[in-house]
Amino acid sequence: MLSLAEPRRARRPNLTPMIDVVFLLLVFFMLASRFGTDRTLPLATGAGTASETPAVLRLVELDAGGGLRLNGRPITTAELAPALTELSPDPAAPVVLRGKGAALQALVTVLDSLEAAGFSRLVLVE
Repeated sequence: MLSLAEPRRARRPNLTPMIDVVFLLLVFFMLASRFGTDRTLPLATGAGTASETPAVLRLVELDAGGGLRLNGRPITTAELAPALTELSPDPAAPVVLRGKGAALQALVTVLDSLEAAGFSRLVLVE
């Protein structure tokens, strides 16, 4: 007579390796993430008085296409600092920066270049 072996019981899947992989991925992404490294721009808020109005207006406009203008005249980023110094040699005189729909990164780039050139009073208007 033919003797067949007793059927094996079905084994339940072992979830331990999958849980280990999930925790390893969790730890990896937690360590690979950058927390708290956002860059901030210190901006002084407050309204100025009429006595603080400069004699020479230095208005820098940045449009949505990335075009840069100084008092309505097209200019490049490299020419901006010397042209502002030519208008008013006092670096403490305010420079008004107006971004008409410009990208935030373009505004930050212009702010950084002006700050690096020694202009300390930058006024950002809408």
